[in-house]
Amino acid sequence: MARRALKLASVAAAASGIYLYGNKFLDPNDFGVVRVGRAIATTAVITYDYLTSLRSVPYGSEEYDFLRSQVHLRSAERLRELCCANRGTFIKVGQHLGALDYLLPEEYTRTLKVLHSQAPQSTRQEIEQVIREDLGKEIEELFVSFEDTPLGAASLAQVHKAVLQDGRTVAVKIQHPKVQSQSSKDILLMEVLLLVVKQIFPDFEFMWLVEEAKKNLPLELDFLNEGRNAEKVAHMLKNFDFLKVPRIYWELSSKRVLLMEFMEGGQVNDRAYMERNGINVNEISRNLGKLYSEMIFVNGFVHCDPHPGNVLVKKCPGSGKAHIILLDHGLYQELSESFRMDYCRLWQALIQADMKRVQKYSRRLGAGDLYPLFACMLTARSWESVNRGIDRSPISASEDVEIRSNAAAYLPQITQLLNNVPRQMLLLLKTNDLLRGIESALHTRASASSFLNMSRCCIRAVSTYQRSKSHSLYRRAQISFTEALSLWQINLYELFLWLKGSQLGNWVIALLSWMHHST
Repeated sequence: MARRALKLASVAAAASGIYLYGNKFLDPNDFGVVRVGRAIATTAVITYDYLTSLRSVPYGSEEYDFLRSQVHLRSAERLRELCCANRGTFIKVGQHLGALDYLLPEEYTRTLKVLHSQAPQSTRQEIEQVIREDLGKEIEELFVSFEDTPLGAASLAQVHKAVLQDGRTVAVKIQHPKVQSQSSKDILLMEVLLLVVKQIFPDFEFMWLVEEAKKNLPLELDFLNEGRNAEKVAHMLKNFDFLKVPRIYWELSSKRVLLMEFMEGGQVNDRAYMERNGINVNEISRNLGKLYSEMIFVNGFVHCDPHPGNVLVKKCPGSGKAHIILLDHGLYQELSESFRMDYCRLWQALIQADMKRVQKYSRRLGAGDLYPLFACMLTARSWESVNRGIDRSPISASEDVEIRSNAAAYLPQITQLLNNVPRQMLLLLKTNDLLRGIESALHTRASASSFLNMSRCCIRAVSTYQRSKSHSLYRRAQISFTEALSLWQINLYELFLWLKGSQLGNWVIALLSWMHHST
């Protein structure tokens, strides 16, 4: 079997080379023999390691679990080294995998998370070249000052602080010069290698990753599209006065250069920063939940890269209010109406612990007989907690360990599910895991208020949809009344929870208890 793996890897190398050299749309010299060879060699070594290390160990034994964990870790480290060496698209895909905390083995997610801080940096000469080609001017002509050291570097671009001739301080996002030309070739290489690995491991279902990269990378590489997304979400969520989205300066923006209003703050997972600056951690967590519930359930237009570097918090000196600053608007998921309604109703069923409806809407979203696993993936809770009600009790440390362990134990089933669900679901799962990571860092995970906010948005979304489909004035009034009643019940329950946790509530309960005993 191991010989077969190496033979298939060699065939893949030859096939990849023939295809790439024969394809008139690809320049093999730009692709680079070293770049291709590195990816093929890493894939072959990882495949060989899995085939040989676990071959003679009984499946399910403690020794098997230990060895599998070691192979996962070695493979993840090799994959990380490949991403750092090949850069660009490889880092982007590695970051995506690192964000799937409760869907992939912990050895992979923990190892690949560092890619967010190990992105490459372009040189000053490369930056000058991109600005010259896209804006037709030199840096000195556009800016009074331009900081050479980037504020941050990501897989596709980096951001510099600068001051315009009129004195405005701006953030300048500049695309790495070679990413555009290499991205399609990188995806092609990944596709060939994943197909080869699937021949060796039939349960290996990661083609969804390539499909997502094919669809999303061209959009992320178009900074004009990112600017439009920023303006759209700012308008869409204008009722949230705590949300700040940087203004776009269109006159100095292009597909590879984006000029924005400069905004700064602490990262959203930095609890110590919030405490130092008098920012209420629970309020930030609650408001972040409100933003995403509104985006997902009500509007169906979702910012899908909320890692801590893209979500900042800052206290306004004048008003004393804490603001959430949303950055990097390149990756959004638009949800179809039918998908959004099924997703709303599934979350309502999960919050209400209605297992019949959980099964019904999970199946409608492509989970099939794996609906219990799907429910656990969505909520990052155990099946026991899902049955009991995910809002009944916060997640415990032991349950969190159980969920992470199950990600390794049920990897074939998880990858099968990811291959079967609608493509819209994939970025939502990634977004869910990134938001849970923020909540875990702030110690606000699974608070009752987050589920209440989700319930409100689901009720509003479903009611709006039902009204749009009804032609009867009486029926629309009935829907509106039911909606108002449901929202009132949630407000009442939230008041009860607040009283229960407050000093005033304790006094009221003590008074009622005293009156009861007196009578």
